[in-house]
Amino acid sequence: MTHREATPSRGTRPDRTDHDRAEPPRPPGTARTERELRDALQALAGGVLPDPDAYRTARGEWLRRERRRRLVLTVLVAVVFTLATLIGLWVLNQAPSDPGVIFNGHGAAAADGPSLPRLRP
Repeated sequence: MTHREATPSRGTRPDRTDHDRAEPPRPPGTARTERELRDALQALAGGVLPDPDAYRTARGEWLRRERRRRLVLTVLVAVVFTLATLIGLWVLNQAPSDPGVIFNGHGAAAADGPSLPRLRP
């Protein structure tokens, strides 16, 4: 017999199980109280009837919320696109109107000048 076979696993000793515990004593009249409560709840549950249009109403509300969500998203995208366009146009309009360093309108174009020699293979 090995040590593993002789040693029980953790948590498997008989004193760790709850099978031997007895339920606490019940107060007198508990069975009657449980029966009366069960009867009252069954009567209450028997009187509840589902609304015949419950599915149609819930689906209509869901579709309304879905349409509203899509409309809000469409308006938001349109507003962001419009703002981005307006800001871009404003930034382009802020460029200086005087000629810059790149092109001043005087002299020959770069293509008219001498070109670099081309290497032939």
